[in-house]
Amino acid sequence: MKPIRTIILGAAGRDFHNFNTFFRNNDKFRVVAFTATQIPNIDNKRYPNSLTGEHYGQGIPIYSESLLPELVKSLKVDLCALSYSDLPNQKVMEIAAGVQALGTDFMLLGPNSTQIKSRKPVISVTAVRTGSGKSQITDYVADFLTKIGVKYTVVRHPMPYGDLEKQRVQIFESLEDLDKYNTTIEEREEYEKHLIKGRTVLAGIEYSEILKEAESRSEIILWDGGNNDFSFFKPDLQITIVDPLRENHELLYYPGLTNLMTADIVVINKENTATKKQIDNAIENIKIMNPKAKIVHTDSLVKLTQKIKPRTKAIIVEDGPTTTHGGMTYGAGYLAATKAKLRIIDPRPHAIGSIKRTLQKYPNVKEIIPAMGYFPKQLMDLKKTIENSGADVAIIGTPIDLSKLLQLKIPSVRAEYSVKEKGNILKKEILKFARTI
Repeated sequence: MKPIRTIILGAAGRDFHNFNTFFRNNDKFRVVAFTATQIPNIDNKRYPNSLTGEHYGQGIPIYSESLLPELVKSLKVDLCALSYSDLPNQKVMEIAAGVQALGTDFMLLGPNSTQIKSRKPVISVTAVRTGSGKSQITDYVADFLTKIGVKYTVVRHPMPYGDLEKQRVQIFESLEDLDKYNTTIEEREEYEKHLIKGRTVLAGIEYSEILKEAESRSEIILWDGGNNDFSFFKPDLQITIVDPLRENHELLYYPGLTNLMTADIVVINKENTATKKQIDNAIENIKIMNPKAKIVHTDSLVKLTQKIKPRTKAIIVEDGPTTTHGGMTYGAGYLAATKAKLRIIDPRPHAIGSIKRTLQKYPNVKEIIPAMGYFPKQLMDLKKTIENSGADVAIIGTPIDLSKLLQLKIPSVRAEYSVKEKGNILKKEILKFARTI
């Protein structure tokens, strides 16, 4: 039989992993293209032949997902495999219907086909939506593992937007490594907090090799998830975060519902800013979809690093993915600014270049700037948008201090967040798990 001609629909991450684990050495399939969405400037590249294996001598081209209909026709495609995350369930079915309308099969790969089994115990931190608080919970878990003397390595969901061959296996042991690997803002946001606390972070593209590196360093591997994707490694303890502020989203997004249904522990985060009705709604949904999961309750606490006089004109910069495809209209910076009673400037009249296009693409974002910095031009657009705003201060709600990276001409203050557990269920479960190793 001829191999099934396949396109992988992705966004530079899950798509490459699905290829590596399921398609690469599978003679039943021949991947003829990747498509790309969500992340700018990742199309018009190739997945290099150093990563594709013997069946793909020239590598595999990456196109914009907008070209899918003509690609299916011109490349005589039999199958399209959706391989990215944080999509409304309705959107998944719209994509599936569009593929089927072209006469082509549609596929979703599950954990059994794509998760790699580790020789060491794995704790995974995942979520039902981008921006639920994975970073806070991962940090909380890591701090506790350090406290009880467990040797661990953090492995991060991939963000390979640059030179793919150089990003095969990345080892971050110091802040200098962020420059060594020419990391984007999004990568720095996820890695820097770990490095400051002396943790090693592994990431990249070839997760079978990344896992071997992590196993050689660790008693426990801590999977730090991205978006609302499920872990690349088979978890022995799965923690999933729910955001009660986005009511019912735990039921309505792919593959967040998968994470909810497979979790050992479900954390309802941000309870200090949610209503009792929102929290009770989250509890009810959890009990319906995963009655065996233990439920943990946490607050997400936000504070400014410096006191600012009320009514000061402020421009707010928030985490990019949370406020773009994550769908949030605000983040830590906005919450801290409103609590301090600052005058928040609408960034839209002052936005330029890629930032202006981002705000037009995501009309839900009105009072904040998403920290888009995948490439140098975006960084410059972000800097100019902030400085053009006429603000007296920039409130930085991202996990890193952007002011140093951007060298802003106006003062900036960071909004920092932390998590506070109500009770000790999560700590007790981690301690019980650690005692089994």
